[in-house]
Amino acid sequence: MAKKVKVTLIKSTIGQKPAKRATVRSLGLKKINSTVEHELNPAIAGMIASVSHLVKCEELNSCQISYSVPHKVQIKIQKE
Repeated sequence: MAKKVKVTLIKSTIGQKPAKRATVRSLGLKKINSTVEHELNPAIAGMIASVSHLVKCEELNSCQISYSVPHKVQIKIQKE
């Protein structure tokens, strides 16, 4: 079973570069406090990492994403 993440837009995209706005829209987020769920894969993890200052990411199914280094996302899955 694929891991899922819940992504919420917490800051406005006003004043952001067009690439950041496009990334937020590609994640399916339109308005502040809108939330979407995605299955976690490297593409989604990269998009979340690139707009991590605008979104809040909550892991479902007990997986963790760390954003210590930009553009190098580490995913740790906890086995139950």
